Amino acid sequence: MDKKGALFLLLLFLVPASCGENSVHTADEGLPVESDRETATHRVKEDPQKEKELTAGDVPASLPGVTQLRKNQIPALAAESAMAVDQRLFQPPYPRPGLRQPGRWNRESYDAIEENRFINTRNDPLSTFSIDVDTASYANVRRFITAGSLPPRGAVRTEEMLNYFSYTMAEPDKNQPFSLQVEAGPSPFHQGYKLVKIGLKAKDIKPDKLPPSNLVFLIDVSGSMNQPTKLPLLKQSLKLLAAELSARDRVAMVVYAGSDRIVLPPTQGSETDTIRAAIDNLQSGGSTHASSGIITAYELAVRSFMPGGNNRVILVSDGDFNVGITSRAELQNLIEEKRQSGVYLTVLGFGNGNYHDDTMEILADKGNGNYAYIDSLLEAKKVLIKERSGTLFTLANDVKIQVEFNPALVGAYRLIGYENRTLQDEDFRDDSKDAGEIGMGHRVTALYEIMPAGNADIPAVDPLKYRQPVPRPDRGSGELLTVKLRYKANGASTSAQIEKAAPDNRRTLEQTSVDFRFAASVAGFAMLLRESDHLGSFDWDGCVALARQARGEDQQGYRAEFARLVEMAQLLKEQG
Repeated sequence: MDKKGALFLLLLFLVPASCGENSVHTADEGLPVESDRETATHRVKEDPQKEKELTAGDVPASLPGVTQLRKNQIPALAAESAMAVDQRLFQPPYPRPGLRQPGRWNRESYDAIEENRFINTRNDPLSTFSIDVDTASYANVRRFITAGSLPPRGAVRTEEMLNYFSYTMAEPDKNQPFSLQVEAGPSPFHQGYKLVKIGLKAKDIKPDKLPPSNLVFLIDVSGSMNQPTKLPLLKQSLKLLAAELSARDRVAMVVYAGSDRIVLPPTQGSETDTIRAAIDNLQSGGSTHASSGIITAYELAVRSFMPGGNNRVILVSDGDFNVGITSRAELQNLIEEKRQSGVYLTVLGFGNGNYHDDTMEILADKGNGNYAYIDSLLEAKKVLIKERSGTLFTLANDVKIQVEFNPALVGAYRLIGYENRTLQDEDFRDDSKDAGEIGMGHRVTALYEIMPAGNADIPAVDPLKYRQPVPRPDRGSGELLTVKLRYKANGASTSAQIEKAAPDNRRTLEQTSVDFRFAASVAGFAMLLRESDHLGSFDWDGCVALARQARGEDQQGYRAEFARLVEMAQLLKEQG
């Protein structure tokens, strides 16, 4: 037997001897069990001495089974053992990254979404919801897929996927802040069903006509932001926006980690060098005391308040708040309190691994603001430069939509997306109820899938004993539905209303507009990712084909990118 073999037998003899009753290891002394491997990895990485010993080929005495081994006793074997230990400790415990495979670096959090179901029109002909102009979900989904992993279901919000893209819509009339469009056609998801697209276009304004801005950047510089996709990208993104400011604007910066501090007092937007220098000096480190920073930022915005101007806090973070007020309910209450000041909120999400989408979304929702996710400098340019007026300048508040379906033609309906934006029907006329905000030039899209009257799949309940049967409505109008839009002009306390009816038609899917078909492909993509119960006959190949056919002019290339994204997701799905 050679020397190496003899040493291996010696190791086998020593290991069980060190694992008996006399070998006792506390949580700090020994290697945790398999379920705690991530914690063990983290512990070793945070201990420079242990890391040095491992890389030097020395075996830590604290490891079970090798307490009697030392480098000077059995050099070759100790080195080999250290290598094996090193591989075991630092090897990822899961074969592929992604939130569906939990791991220490995948502590991202998303709200569960219960998909909207079909509703019997005779029982409830009204559907009411708050508009949503957020786009974070699409950029976040793109981040997952381009990194080689399908997103978790909670990350896929259909309305934010739809509203990421621009659709051709008529400009509003001179006396109206919005134009309202409705288009109906065959559904690509179920044979014989219809799909209805509702489009809302807000009035835009030329850049030189925009009101002055009072902006307070609230910047997370905690230790969790020390990643290339976080603070470095954040700094580049803010520089893009800083370059667009003028002498009429004011900008300030508040940073927070373990505590908060003002790093840039209110400064004229034309002092670009001063603003850029403040951005360049940002460094990460410490815990995340977000609530303290929120209070300071709003106080600063109120002190510099511009009547008739754009007063806004811009929160940039990964949403990982762990000091001060950390519960989402308490943070929500704080934001709801601060919005009474007339200061709006824009939320920009950065990073991965510990990203808290659920927290970021609720803050934007309750802060009378919008929510975008920045995964690249190009996305920052889209959100902060190309769509600046919509992102930062509010046109109307508490914008709600109510759709009344005609029971003579519509047996059942289903709102696709907007699950966390639905309202009670009576909330539509109640001006005290909070709803969505829409920026200048913004576009909002919503889709309904419709079962025709008489369809065998219409959900039904047993006949009611104390309610008279609903008279069969007249089919003579030929209207599928009527859309009503309610809003408060910026600064107004009472709402106004516009409405539009949609006639039935017998067009084929190919006869519908390019925007109709593209929106259908985006909604279908979201349902495929969520493994929806309402996909019907729609599949991945159909989604790719529909996306390619509906590219249209696509000057910015966003629709072409979408088609490629669907193909990539299909491949990931097929690989399991």
